Amino acid sequence: MRTFLHVADIGPLGQALEEAAEIKHERYRYEQLGRHKTVLLIFFNNSLRTRLSTQKAARNLGLDVIVLDVNQGAWKLETERGVVMDGDKSEHLLEAIPVMASFCDLIGVRTFAGLTDREADYAENVLSQFVRYSGRPVFSMESATAHPLQAFADLITINEYKEKARPKVVLTWAPHPRALPQAVPNSFAQWMQAADVDFVITHPEGYELDPLFAGNARVEYDQMKALEGADFVYAKNWSCPGVTRPADYGKILCNDRSWTIDSAHMAVTADAHFMHCLPVRRNMIVTDDVIESPRSLVIPEAANREISATVVLKRMLENL
Repeated sequence: MRTFLHVADIGPLGQALEEAAEIKHERYRYEQLGRHKTVLLIFFNNSLRTRLSTQKAARNLGLDVIVLDVNQGAWKLETERGVVMDGDKSEHLLEAIPVMASFCDLIGVRTFAGLTDREADYAENVLSQFVRYSGRPVFSMESATAHPLQAFADLITINEYKEKARPKVVLTWAPHPRALPQAVPNSFAQWMQAADVDFVITHPEGYELDPLFAGNARVEYDQMKALEGADFVYAKNWSCPGVTRPADYGKILCNDRSWTIDSAHMAVTADAHFMHCLPVRRNMIVTDDVIESPRSLVIPEAANREISATVVLKRMLENL
């Protein structure tokens, strides 16, 4: 595996889930794989779970880890070609990438959407340059449009806690005070489409996810109807993806607090588990009682980020 950007990169999901279970049972089984090898984790944006879980996964595999915070511990980087660099950016990504690559064997990149230019965001300009110019295996630690490590951890969690062979999984939009990217819902939708689940997406009109990720997933605009009989409820905010309303890309179209997941929403489910990628705005996305309930999986879900990252890094090391 040379890149890990989307669900197709992981191969058969059944095998990936079996490997995740094996690693969770014995986390240091493959510790010798990374001996005398180095992974470089590059953060263009803030991180808590991704930073900690990916470093822990690397240590599980015996890797040395270098962490670079681009906006704090390095020169400011220009990412666009053809720019006259007479501003505050001292180095271009095209020189920085091969320099970074000379010090490592694997590269992880975290870079968020700008939410002003849909074409640029969905072209994944920063991530794609690392893939093209580094000469190293590259994995996404969240990009402008996708968060595959999170979605893989979500699937691991659902597989562990499901109480029927084919559970109903609902991805529901929820309100938020800031405009957020579509990376998490995009990847969650893509991975659920590939998994053996009954998948439904619910959101206000105008929030339709790109078909590249949502595929043919059923969309239900009536949130309560969508939640009926659900086994897992995954709440997440995202800004307008610009699919049906291109001029509104990255904007907040709705502030309806009735979409906040509370006990009334959960009451119509089949005693569903609650999920969220964290960090979460309490009493905006979800009420205190729901996130603190015994059916909340937000902590096991976050812990599984270590497992998803270990599987991905293991497979990359095996193909060096």
